[in-house]
Amino acid sequence: MSRNRMIAAALVGVLATVTLNVAPAHATISGQTASNTATTVTYRYQYTGAPAWRRVYVDTDRNAATGFATAGIGADYLLENGTLYRHAGSGWNWAVVTAVTHTNGGGTASWTVNRADLGETATPNDADLVFQTEAPLDTSARYTHVYSGSGNGGGTVTYQPDTADIANPERGFYHHTGDCDVNDFNLATLQGYRTSQQTTLVMCVFYLAAFKNAPISAAALAQFQQQADTVRAAGLKMILRFAYTTSTSGDDAPLSRVLSHLDQLAPYLSANSDVIHVMQAGFIGAWGEWWYTQNFGNEGNVTQADWANRKAVVDKLLSVLPANRMVQLRTPKFKRTMYGTGALTPGQAYNGTALARLGHHNDCFLASPDDLGTYENIAVEYPYLAAETQFVPMGGETCQPNPPRSQCPTALQELGQFHWNYLNADYRAEVLNGWTSGGCMTSVRRNLGHRFTLTQGTYPATATAGGSLAVQFTVQNAGWAAPFNPRGLTLVLRNTATGAVHSRALSADPRRWAAGTSTTVNQSVSLAGVPSGSYRLLLSLPDPRPGLATRPEYAIRLANTNVWEPSTGYNDLLHSVVVR
Repeated sequence: MSRNRMIAAALVGVLATVTLNVAPAHATISGQTASNTATTVTYRYQYTGAPAWRRVYVDTDRNAATGFATAGIGADYLLENGTLYRHAGSGWNWAVVTAVTHTNGGGTASWTVNRADLGETATPNDADLVFQTEAPLDTSARYTHVYSGSGNGGGTVTYQPDTADIANPERGFYHHTGDCDVNDFNLATLQGYRTSQQTTLVMCVFYLAAFKNAPISAAALAQFQQQADTVRAAGLKMILRFAYTTSTSGDDAPLSRVLSHLDQLAPYLSANSDVIHVMQAGFIGAWGEWWYTQNFGNEGNVTQADWANRKAVVDKLLSVLPANRMVQLRTPKFKRTMYGTGALTPGQAYNGTALARLGHHNDCFLASPDDLGTYENIAVEYPYLAAETQFVPMGGETCQPNPPRSQCPTALQELGQFHWNYLNADYRAEVLNGWTSGGCMTSVRRNLGHRFTLTQGTYPATATAGGSLAVQFTVQNAGWAAPFNPRGLTLVLRNTATGAVHSRALSADPRRWAAGTSTTVNQSVSLAGVPSGSYRLLLSLPDPRPGLATRPEYAIRLANTNVWEPSTGYNDLLHSVVVR
């Protein structure tokens, strides 16, 4: 349907009456901002296409029951192209207030308006906004602007949650489409995972079958490097495992060969640790899952010598993998046998020890009462795993239908209980399809790993050049897990006139933002070197690795409306401060 604009040309001083036939939404609007001085307010957004009409609806009293009702607000004023209108009652009925400064070009629309013309002089110190273009018609979600420089010395911003499935790094569903040693990753395919499916992880199971009795060849090492390079170029990360066989005969390699191969792999693991999300212990047995094995205790018949050899593999792997990356073991029994039965405590988390770096993966999730041998004693292992996975990685795949255990109620319960970070999107289809038909797949997609949502922030209106700036904001982790890899946290001040950026590291650690909890960050940062001017406040959660720190696809997007900047990887705190 089209939206027809019927203009009553004879009206003088009143905006033309229109009839609205709403068209389907088009994703044309992005990058909405609002900032102000003591006397003016500036609104800006980006758009695609060539809309004839560019609008901002302004709800100055933040009362949805008054003014023109649109997108959840009651607009008291309307900016349409170069004119400011005041709502005159009775639906679409607007009276001209004045002409305003309006620029439009290069996909950006901007207005600067006298605050007095909006009837706004810092009371109530905020306004709700809705941005719109036509045609085609696109209407944004509500955006709250808290005025800086107001009489009360600051403002509180209440943020709106976003329920969308978000392509955030280091979490969510992953794709496993072939053996990594022979099936090349395709750059366009990997990029499509991220842009079309909100998927940021792939599995790389790299088989060393040809090298059970020989060093890894230069060609095989080059193949691994090529795969890592493609993953990096696509903006994804990989779950990594090495193995020697897919046969249940368990024809793997002896300990001495495994250790020598890990020495060969050491520089490659170090050079590519930026795109290694987590590494599974692998190497031993069929598929690297430690059950069918000719060299380390077959089918659960594991001697003390076999346990010592298994531990030697894990210790070696931990020594060659950079200390900021973790390793997963196939069952809780493996870690409890080799490294002690006590669960990791908050005080031990992230301290670099083997205990703090060893997580868990379950590759037969919900397949039987004990997940086909994943558990031996759930009365002991369930509470152990629930405690451990607050701080170490948990992930895996389903492997066979097993209703009712494999259906939505138990799936949601255990995914949350054990803080699942990732899950195979390709296997097993019958189980995953059951979650879709059962109505829980949306929750699974949204809640795997971290999901940080701003709830409220309090910021000053002004600050003194060379002094400090105090900020306070609260973040809720609505996901099932916290990040387990290091993650940056930075307050960004961006000059609203020049675009110059000044970054200040915050001391809070997002790995401590536990699932299902809210955390308040309250910190003062130095303004040394920040010139006088008006600054937009933004929050960045970048990947700390140097090669990825400035890449937006590796930064965490907060699950809020109107905050994400895809071009920078920043989250807009929806507040500006004037440095004097």
